[in-house]
Amino acid sequence: MPSVDDAPSADMPADAPVIVWFRNDLRLSDNPALSHAVASGRPVLCLFVHDPQHAREHALGAAAQWWLDGGLRALHADLARMGAVLHVACGDALALVPRMAAQAGAAEVVWNRRYDPLGRETDTAIKATLKHAGVIAHSFAAGVLYEPWTVRTRAGDAFRVFTAWWRAARASGEPLPPLPAPGHVHAAVSPGAWEGCCVGIDALRLVPVSPDWAGGLREAWQPGEAQARDRLHHFVDGGLGGYADARDRPDLPATSRLSPDLRFGHISPRQAWHAAVAAVRGGAAGGMGEQDLEKFLSELGWRDFAVSLLYAQPELVSCNFRTEFDAMPWRNDARDLCAWQQGRTGYPIVDAGMRQLWRTGWMHNRVRMIVASFLTKHLLCDWRMGEAWFRDTLVDADIASNVINWQWVAGCGVDAAPYFRVFNPVLQARRFDPDGTYVRRWVPELAGVPTSCVHAPWTCDPAIRARVAYPSPIVDLQGGRARALAAWKGLSDAPHEDA
Repeated sequence: MPSVDDAPSADMPADAPVIVWFRNDLRLSDNPALSHAVASGRPVLCLFVHDPQHAREHALGAAAQWWLDGGLRALHADLARMGAVLHVACGDALALVPRMAAQAGAAEVVWNRRYDPLGRETDTAIKATLKHAGVIAHSFAAGVLYEPWTVRTRAGDAFRVFTAWWRAARASGEPLPPLPAPGHVHAAVSPGAWEGCCVGIDALRLVPVSPDWAGGLREAWQPGEAQARDRLHHFVDGGLGGYADARDRPDLPATSRLSPDLRFGHISPRQAWHAAVAAVRGGAAGGMGEQDLEKFLSELGWRDFAVSLLYAQPELVSCNFRTEFDAMPWRNDARDLCAWQQGRTGYPIVDAGMRQLWRTGWMHNRVRMIVASFLTKHLLCDWRMGEAWFRDTLVDADIASNVINWQWVAGCGVDAAPYFRVFNPVLQARRFDPDGTYVRRWVPELAGVPTSCVHAPWTCDPAIRARVAYPSPIVDLQGGRARALAAWKGLSDAPHEDA
């Protein structure tokens, strides 16, 4: 929980700047740290520090790095229109931020809070170093609707069940309205000493060059605050109607696709919340009702819930919440994992999702659950192997959501789906992609297969099957399910957390 910050010393020179340290908040609107800096009346220095070692084993994946490059370029352009410059440094933030504050003679360093374990540790240490040097540090809430310590049980503990957490969160009141973007930023002159610390965005080498595998990402996305705002407006004006029912259909454009924008802070969850509420109250959401609104808001809430879980138990980054799963006899077959990663499992809905992920850096949420269940149950691979692949290939890879969602599907996490709940990829596909539209888009070799067997091509007429260059299933669904349940039942003799 953040401490109460001090006020700048009265004898601090009037031209001593305020440093705004951008992190996962690459936007001008609803940015409390930036608004505070502008309102102070002092000149402002805008800083981003790329720390390749941040989170160590959970460092930024390749797809997220590509997105970060575009996000930084967009923020740089947006700040330039405000009269400011985005200074980009590369290195250990723990050393760089205090040193650059001293070089600038800064009165304050301000940032918006982050909640991942290493981020919290780093920010606490930097705040202490700055305070020792006589520089004030202010931190603000900007990346969540409800900060992790604000929604607790009556006993003061973290909730472990989403429905109970969501009830308590809603009872605490609506999130604050978003702040407007500043009209102008009074930029400070960059200290000469910063020249040795700052680099151009190109120097970060965030985008792939040889080979350049990001063509599909460029076709699918354009990072930046303006583009995020367009996506939000498009969704609340035309996509919210029917959201509660249609959001599970990967064959329909029925989701917000805002997850990467929220991950990198091109929009805030408060902006998404209030835009959706305003659309309903103003009647601009294409027939959307309270059920659609509540479902969308709860999806924003689930994101906060994941943050609160990891805040309460940082070890969940790599450890099972349900410790009996420490004894799970995972197979971790390398060939099965490779087939899953490449979308060559022989199950069309699984392969469609994995190919969509590789091509666009994103996957429909229902399909994420299907492919995760397939890996952890039918293939009996450790959830951490899937989490690592998603972290490297998702443009919206977020440490809390990624870890908590994988543990949820694997059955070893908080508020988890029971392990015996094994998604049948064929039945799921027939229910949520009834005409095979999604599968045919991402698995084009099945384009000519009749709808009656597109989700189970091995059932096709042999003459049709012979013409389709598509792999046979790598696992029998019934056999894989039985194997997984047998492994799970074998955990009964393993030590439990409360033993």
